[in-house]
Amino acid sequence: MLTRYLIRLPQTCRGLATHASAGSLSAAIPAALHLKTGQTFTGKSFGAPRSVWGETVFSTSITSYTESMTDPSYRGQILVFTTPLIGNYGVPLNTTPKDSRDVGVVLESKGIQCSAIIVTDVAEKYSHHSAVESLASWCNRYGVPGITGVDTRAITRLLRDQGTTLGRVAVGPDVSSPAPDANEYWDPTTENLVDQVSTKVPYVINPNGDVKIAVLDFGAKANILRSLIRRNACITVLPWNFNFNEVRDEFDGLFLTNGPGDPQQCMEAARNLRSTLAEWNRPVFGICMGHQIIGIAAGLDAYRMTFGNRGHNQPVLALASSGSIKAGRVYVTSQNHQYALKLQDPFPAGWEPFFINCNDSSVEGIKSTAESGKKVWGVQFHPESAGGPLDTIEMFTDFVAECRADMLERSTGIDLQSHVGMVTRESPRPIAVAA
Repeated sequence: MLTRYLIRLPQTCRGLATHASAGSLSAAIPAALHLKTGQTFTGKSFGAPRSVWGETVFSTSITSYTESMTDPSYRGQILVFTTPLIGNYGVPLNTTPKDSRDVGVVLESKGIQCSAIIVTDVAEKYSHHSAVESLASWCNRYGVPGITGVDTRAITRLLRDQGTTLGRVAVGPDVSSPAPDANEYWDPTTENLVDQVSTKVPYVINPNGDVKIAVLDFGAKANILRSLIRRNACITVLPWNFNFNEVRDEFDGLFLTNGPGDPQQCMEAARNLRSTLAEWNRPVFGICMGHQIIGIAAGLDAYRMTFGNRGHNQPVLALASSGSIKAGRVYVTSQNHQYALKLQDPFPAGWEPFFINCNDSSVEGIKSTAESGKKVWGVQFHPESAGGPLDTIEMFTDFVAECRADMLERSTGIDLQSHVGMVTRESPRPIAVAA
């Protein structure tokens, strides 16, 4: 009897899953994904019944579809999920009581950032204690279309063969129209996507923090701000093109965030940063787009990758030690980028590679050398990864500790690193990496 009950229990629990909101699924409406390279995939529409253009990319993330969809780095992109079932745990309420120590959202931004999503099977029921609505209902509220019932494995194989491809999601009557001509496709990277997602006015969070850090916002994920706040930093968030040199002496450190699109659209920020790095010796840390801007300011070139790296499972090899990072160790990371810095030999004076991708040998991080007298780090991946691996989360602790120690050194004239040992400034012996 007990055995029979235990067998039925999972079925009973599944039966308690919440139905999608009435009217949020449009299963009877046809939809299609057209690729610029000529392929078409047909399925059924869910979410908003509208057609959109975008850049078709795929993510190998198994969980955290809500975090991916609210990540500003996906701005203008049609996001294909390789995981077959999406939406099974619904969508949480994306607001928190905003106060001086909170960013005001649960996810990575206030709303959905991607243009559309493509899934094999969208869950019509969801089950999670924090869920308040279905994925389809959420997409509908934000005007984001979705397609279900297509073979995302086939789409992924195509994108792996031909690279990231421009696309068109056609819904309803548009499905019967001919596929667009090649010259009709919209390329989001021709626009300054960073300017669309960056804050327009400066604002302060955690004003009572004991160390002051300026954050240049290229499209910051909320968890980056949370990671700094949790380490008791007072952060002032600035627009991406704000000239930090005008206020740099007011801060103990500078942080450059992630963001969407082509870093060449943000050359104004790179030029400003170049003069900052030449004249300012306080700690600087950049992630994703911020890392690319640091690299360009240092004299490296950025290029568009064929496939890009997106997912929660990208291994990187540390080539140098710094704080919690140990040379020679492989770290599993979360990534979302289409552009990368070129690996060149020699590196610009005063700089060295920090991380390299174990799969494609792309540059995953750079840092200033000990001889340069600078304290600058940049990583292509996301140490703060909400829903992904946290192998490198302590890089935030390292950075804030370096800002705090540097601030105290300036006020006391004593080198505190020899006492607190928070951050290792010495460069280790280089490690040979196979080509």
